[in-house]
Amino acid sequence: MNLTDNEKRDIIKYIESGKPLPDKFRFLLFEDKREVELVWNGKTNEITNVVLPFQTIEQVDEPRSEEEIKQQTSLFDVSGRQVAGWTNKLIWGDNKLILSSLKNGPLREEIEAQGGIKLIYIDPPFDVGADFSMSVEVGEETMTKKANVLEELAYRDTWGKGADSFIAMIYERLSLMKDLLADDGSIYVHCDWRVSPYLRLALDEIFGNSVFRNEIIWRRVYTHSDAGKFGHIHDTVFFYSKSDNYIWNDQFTEHSPEYLKSHYSNADEKGRFQLISMSAKSGKPEKRLINDKEYLPEGNAWKYSQKTIDQFWKDGRIFFTANDTPRLKIYLDEKAGKKVQTLWYDIFPVNSQAMENINYPTQKPEALLERIISASSNEGDIVADFFMGSGTTLAVAEKLNRKWIGSDLGKFAIHTTRKRMIGVQRELKKEGKDYRAFEILNLGKYERQHYIGVNPNLREEEKQKQIAEREKNFLSLILSAYKAETVDGFKTFHGKKSARLVTIGPINLPVSRLFVEEVIEECIEKQITKVDVLAFEFEMGLFPHIQEEAKGKGVDLALKYIPRDVFDKRAIEKNQVVFHDVSYIEVKPHIKKNSVAVELIDFSVFYNQDSIDAAAESLKSGNNKIVVENGSIIKVSKDKDGVVTRDILTKQWTDWIDYWSVDYDYESKKEIVRVKGEDGLIEEKWTGDYIFENEWQSFRTKKDRSIELKSAFKEVGNGRRWCFARRR
Repeated sequence: MNLTDNEKRDIIKYIESGKPLPDKFRFLLFEDKREVELVWNGKTNEITNVVLPFQTIEQVDEPRSEEEIKQQTSLFDVSGRQVAGWTNKLIWGDNKLILSSLKNGPLREEIEAQGGIKLIYIDPPFDVGADFSMSVEVGEETMTKKANVLEELAYRDTWGKGADSFIAMIYERLSLMKDLLADDGSIYVHCDWRVSPYLRLALDEIFGNSVFRNEIIWRRVYTHSDAGKFGHIHDTVFFYSKSDNYIWNDQFTEHSPEYLKSHYSNADEKGRFQLISMSAKSGKPEKRLINDKEYLPEGNAWKYSQKTIDQFWKDGRIFFTANDTPRLKIYLDEKAGKKVQTLWYDIFPVNSQAMENINYPTQKPEALLERIISASSNEGDIVADFFMGSGTTLAVAEKLNRKWIGSDLGKFAIHTTRKRMIGVQRELKKEGKDYRAFEILNLGKYERQHYIGVNPNLREEEKQKQIAEREKNFLSLILSAYKAETVDGFKTFHGKKSARLVTIGPINLPVSRLFVEEVIEECIEKQITKVDVLAFEFEMGLFPHIQEEAKGKGVDLALKYIPRDVFDKRAIEKNQVVFHDVSYIEVKPHIKKNSVAVELIDFSVFYNQDSIDAAAESLKSGNNKIVVENGSIIKVSKDKDGVVTRDILTKQWTDWIDYWSVDYDYESKKEIVRVKGEDGLIEEKWTGDYIFENEWQSFRTKKDRSIELKSAFKEVGNGRRWCFARRR
């Protein structure tokens, strides 16, 4: 390090005054300098290394049975149900915690045993003004489903401080993804003009510009109306490999109907056309439609040798038009050998009538992912998408016989993708093709413990002690979110809201019948008539029976879910946290010899979104708004005279059922988590819960809004069984 005396004095002055060093000194002081580096406010090289156990909350083995389901007798029975091998993974939660837990936790071994992750595609939120609400069909009506508070805050945080917060968010996640990627793997990052310069620099810094392969331009549309500037009609996809030894399969353009229509203006809707004569004025072929072949004018025949023309005659490829003009037939498959370049103009966005359209705002076309997955992975490889949205990457991976991992923060994204993947399973089963089971995972109670600062790597005794200590602080946070005041002198009550006492269940366990019975006993003992029980989870089968029992003893008992939103103090400060009453379904079992089926007979829902009074106050004359209050969808309208009317749009309880599924033998599969023991070895522990094995399901789709209310009969054999139905 060769510094002049003046440079040394200047550096000391900056340090003594507590001012940051100018960049020129940083490059002089540190030998490991970079010629180009992306710098932002608060930049740090610290990467999350937390390891939280994954909890399996549901496993989907069987894409439903049309009639009866027989007992399974082998690894793959006649229904195609899989019970062995790799299971695809759909993970709900914060992808930073998910990536860190995949990288550093026990599941890494399972991934590596399959050859590692060969391809990652991500389409992170890059639209600073995006609206993350969804259009959801309920019954015959469409309502706007708002993003939950955690989703909203997560996306807004991405842009809360402009580019700085976006780069900080994506930089850490890209670093984790690089570590997860196999040595011969690749990553594709989808973005647009808003963030492409930052992402290119971040990717160069993390992966190295020596493994930068392509900047792909995807032309989404032909025109875009942007006032005062050129229209934005394309997105960018950056393609990096992890090393110089990476999977690559050349891709070729296809003469699809879309491609032909985009290149030949007078092709019909199926892309069929015929070139029949050479224009004397322009020297260009004129076009006319005919059958499924492409024809070129014989006016170009002079470029062929006589030998070639003779062969054309033998093959029947020369024909005559009505006026006896010779023409040469050239078939479509002869022209499909052009390699795909970096400008992708033959893939169109998902239109409103497309079969694959599921009304998800950021949905990308399957053709786009098909090209990427085909180019940078092989059959049997693991493909991952950690901002999966509607699940396009996973759907295409399944169809191309790839294994997959997908994650998203949004519960609606998980629900949408689950339905989509079951749909893909059904298609493959119908075609007689293989499909693979998938499981839905989350970080569950461990994620909640992480948010309140519990170390999951402590010994169980120490961990429980830490949970008890941190829960005291967390209780006050929940009471604040619920707008309740703290109370003392009770065994089971923690707070009071108006005339109702409030009790809060444990952070790491479901509220059990025994827990609620103790609450009811104290109510009777101290003559309390109204109480709210708040919890993250409730024991299966607890309601509505426990509420009826409480009512019979003179206690008005309300059970409410604590939303994950309470983990964000800003949501509490902004009064954005909503506690929903527990919804429940009523079912009727049907027994036929040794088979059982389940029928839905009622659904009680108490969901709220906005309020009638607030909507009426904010509406301008002549407008209307859809709100949800106490489980009813209501259209609030204000006429030109300012008169407000309310119309209830939900006609029956079935309007709220979008999806439901059945596990015919609940408690047959224990939930096992893998954690590192004190000796550093992996241990398997039973959580005390069971995995919901999704064996039959019915759900609404965009094309078919009907839903079945009675399941197929399942052969269950002898013995005690818990038949469990789950709805969404």
